[in-house]
Amino acid sequence: MSGAEPVVLDGGSLTPEAVAAVARRGRTVAIADPAREAVRESRARVEEVLESGEAVYGLNTGFGQLVTERVPESERGRLQTNLVRSHASGVGRELDREEVRAMMVTRINALVKGYSGIREVVLDHFVAMLNRGVHPVVRSRGSLGASGDLAPLAHQALVLLGEGEAEVDGDRLDGAAALARAGLEPLSLVAKEGLALINGTQLSVGLGALCVVDAERALGGADVAGALTTEVTMGTTAACDPAIQDVRPHTGQATSARNVRTLTAGSAIVESHRNCDRVQDAYSIRCLPQVHGAARDAVAHLREAVETELNSATDNPLVFPGGAVDDRASGTENVNVLSGGNFHGAPLALRLDYVTNALTDLASIVERRVDRLLNPNLQEAHLPPFLTPNSGVRSGYMIAQYSAAALVNENRSLGSPSTDNTPVSGGQEDHVSMSAQSALNARTAVENLLTVVGIELLCGAQAMEFVDDGLAPGEGTGVAYETVRDEIAPLDDDRPLHAEIETASALVATGKLERDIEAETDRRVV
Repeated sequence: MSGAEPVVLDGGSLTPEAVAAVARRGRTVAIADPAREAVRESRARVEEVLESGEAVYGLNTGFGQLVTERVPESERGRLQTNLVRSHASGVGRELDREEVRAMMVTRINALVKGYSGIREVVLDHFVAMLNRGVHPVVRSRGSLGASGDLAPLAHQALVLLGEGEAEVDGDRLDGAAALARAGLEPLSLVAKEGLALINGTQLSVGLGALCVVDAERALGGADVAGALTTEVTMGTTAACDPAIQDVRPHTGQATSARNVRTLTAGSAIVESHRNCDRVQDAYSIRCLPQVHGAARDAVAHLREAVETELNSATDNPLVFPGGAVDDRASGTENVNVLSGGNFHGAPLALRLDYVTNALTDLASIVERRVDRLLNPNLQEAHLPPFLTPNSGVRSGYMIAQYSAAALVNENRSLGSPSTDNTPVSGGQEDHVSMSAQSALNARTAVENLLTVVGIELLCGAQAMEFVDDGLAPGEGTGVAYETVRDEIAPLDDDRPLHAEIETASALVATGKLERDIEAETDRRVV
């Protein structure tokens, strides 16, 4: 996104959309002047406490079970460096570029709130790394979501010291070489900085922000694909009547019902069977507003937590001005230092697991509609088995449904990490959130859902080929059909479908499907 204005980080206004812009489209960041002043003031408070000689956790003591160990002034920098080195013990696959950038921008935003006590030079190095494309190599597993995402954040911070590894312009370099490529020198940490860099929920919330953006796209795409299926299976939109939604006024349900009505407005297909003998549609069509809507409400609940967490101070201890807290704080007359638990990922973990379950259920109802489009035992008389002429010789979209079913099964297997707990650090950290694994699972769930929705969209467009040419689709569903056909030809004979499934899914994931509908109809799918 060269030429785009930078995302201004002030510790209070970062959104999931801005995280996605930085992570995926290369938007740069800048620090608001008031935030810089807050960082300077916070560091001055740390220096005052250090000069006072009072024992304060994270400034001049050990960590975890070693909290009672006092660290002499000559060893404090070494302590912070060793903290980063020792905690860079992650395992598993490496985070991809967008995941790393999401973690970087969210960490910077947490630091600029001014409660972490780092020097401005650390902040400037961090910003320069992000803006110049220095992407630390970070292992994805190792975080327990308390004390935050320690291991991943330590791998990230290691590059600031000229250690670890980073990817720059496609090259994998050691930390020092990566910094040099960006015109930066390695940093030497001082008291509090190592802890401030690795204590927090930024892997969890960074992935959570991307999940919110992607899930909302998937929800819109599912409404479009479901509306198209409703049409081509000769279903009724009566179940989306406002009267039904008004007597059970869940917000998400009303939104999905309104989307289906908007998308099918003006549909001659729907009108053609208004007085037919069918009394009710199957649940996967009739209950679309209720199921899609419940998933919408779950994602909205996650968005609320993510937006709060993006703009929160989540490390420990936190440094406050004197008099801001009660007498139990450490520090001096002018500075209060409090140890707490803002690094605990429970507020994210519980909602991420909830969303994983909700998206799994949404993928399930989408897959059931795919089956109704393809299955000769269920589909309408005008549709050929598996949506292919001369079925038997041809298999058509038969195996596309297999793929959808496999992805639904994978989502069902993801579980709920937030309900687990494994004490660590000698029992000091005796309850952890597992929020990072919850975030990784939610990311998998939404990626699988996007593919399943793409499969329904692909099959719905194919089914349209067998609808009477004299019956026009709805205003929105017609655009959806044309958007698919601009990229994918009708299936006249068997061919490999994997690339076409990816293309259809990308129409949803990138927002192109919704943008095309809005551009042609002046109506938004929300």
